Amino acid sequence: MSKRFRENYFIIVRLILNLMLCLYGFLDTNSKAGVSFKVLLLVATYISLLSLKEHFDDDKRVYFIVGATLMYIGLLKADALGFIFLGYIIYYEFLLSVNARAGWYPLLYIALFIDGPMSYFENVLVITMLMLFYMQHEFIVDYYKKQTLEDTINEQRLKRDMLDKEYETKEMLKKNRIMSENKILEERAALSQTLHDKLGHNINGSIYQLEASKVIMDKDPDKARSMIQAVIDQLRTGMDEIRAILRKERPEKRQMSLIQLNELCDDCNEKGVDTELVTEGDLSVIPNDIWEVVLDNAFEAVTNSMRYARCSHINISILVMNKMIRVTVTDDGIGCDSVTDGMGISGMRKRVRSVGGTIDFETEAGFKVSMLLPIAG
Repeated sequence: MSKRFRENYFIIVRLILNLMLCLYGFLDTNSKAGVSFKVLLLVATYISLLSLKEHFDDDKRVYFIVGATLMYIGLLKADALGFIFLGYIIYYEFLLSVNARAGWYPLLYIALFIDGPMSYFENVLVITMLMLFYMQHEFIVDYYKKQTLEDTINEQRLKRDMLDKEYETKEMLKKNRIMSENKILEERAALSQTLHDKLGHNINGSIYQLEASKVIMDKDPDKARSMIQAVIDQLRTGMDEIRAILRKERPEKRQMSLIQLNELCDDCNEKGVDTELVTEGDLSVIPNDIWEVVLDNAFEAVTNSMRYARCSHINISILVMNKMIRVTVTDDGIGCDSVTDGMGISGMRKRVRSVGGTIDFETEAGFKVSMLLPIAG
């Protein structure tokens, strides 16, 4: 059934009903006195008016119904009583145009108590058929059309909300990534300044003492040796201070891992595969050794998806629960029938087992890697 036919189904059926009742009138009139040119003209005008009204707004359709009513009266005055059923259609067309309530539709049964040329059974049959047809469209089919339209609007609104939420999430992740990168840059700048202040002063002092020792080495060897030993002690102290500074100032593993994962997503996006990182929970509770597993296995899974899956979307998810971390890497690619433990898959299994976690693979809809890792060993 074509779209155009579906959209005009009700109009077509109404036209067919009109033609059938007109044919009935022609047969009935022909059986008595034949069909005059006047009757043909009135019937043709009647059909034309009811057909044309569909091309106008509701407030103008009443005029066409009035015109069809006049044609109907003309038929009755021309003694073409076989067309009496057309009056029933005019009544329902009028109810349809003014959006009348359902209670008006059965009122046409009053016509059963009016003497006419048609039998009681014919009247009941025609009135019931027309009433059910018009009521079905107005109060059942039309209701579902409105409901479908409302559902479509709600669906579009939901999709728009989801897109807005997705956009907000991506913007938030981008903002967090920029903040993390800026923080690391600030830490690097602070580290450089600290090393310059501490190490530069220490080395410059040591150079001056060594230059002085070189000058007096021949004249006063004991003092020169003493000065060299002081330089050694000073440099040893400086090395201890540098180690302490590096332990204190080096970036957290969490920050570095998140930056690397975001860079991985950016790289995939540049290559045409929509890739996103979604995190939930307190990431600061994840130990460094777990971050190593998450990072290495995520890189391995994404690399496999880019190479073999022929996917358009990759999702990396990190969910921190009470005592466990769930990490999933999912693509919407072609999947596979079974998982073969090559070097990549075996390495992923080995890394997860080393921290006491579990790993599973799903291949039905795309490819999915699921890891469950403990927060504390």
